[in-house]
Amino acid sequence: MDRVQIGCNFAKQPFWKRVIGIPLIYVPILVLIPFLVVGLMLVRLHLKLVGAKNLKSYWDFVPSWITHRYTYETQIVMGKSSWWRSIIGRYKCFWLFNCKLYCPLSVALFEYGNYLVKIVENWWCPFDHERKSHYADGAIDQSFWHIYPDEMAQLHPQDTDNPIWNEQAEKEATQTSPTTD
Repeated sequence: MDRVQIGCNFAKQPFWKRVIGIPLIYVPILVLIPFLVVGLMLVRLHLKLVGAKNLKSYWDFVPSWITHRYTYETQIVMGKSSWWRSIIGRYKCFWLFNCKLYCPLSVALFEYGNYLVKIVENWWCPFDHERKSHYADGAIDQSFWHIYPDEMAQLHPQDTDNPIWNEQAEKEATQTSPTTD
């Protein structure tokens, strides 16, 4: 696995870069997330208007609160050995906000957006490509092209029979595949 190298470089960064860089994580709250929420609401509305049912909700992507390791009483904090640790890092509220709200809700929002866009892609564009297998978590019953038999005839056989956007092909593959005991 290729890992991003950040931990080994953080302490090597000049002080001024860290002072500027740390608060930048909150810019998306003010700038990106409101637009993303509106955009995802529109994508979800689009899917509903063209007939989508059984869509997952945003909350399906948010981890259960009970799975978080720390509560206010048990929340770990940083010591006072540096300016950042003593100013911000020693407050339980800071860590609870970041680790129990900001991070899981933000990650869930992007995962939810990714899920909805995969459904849109599978609906309108059931054309295979090298990364299309990554869209399986947005699998649908039939694509736009599959609901019109005359149009479906134009599709390449791999596009016609792909189980990501053709539920019937998935059922047929399951019925014909050998079972192992």
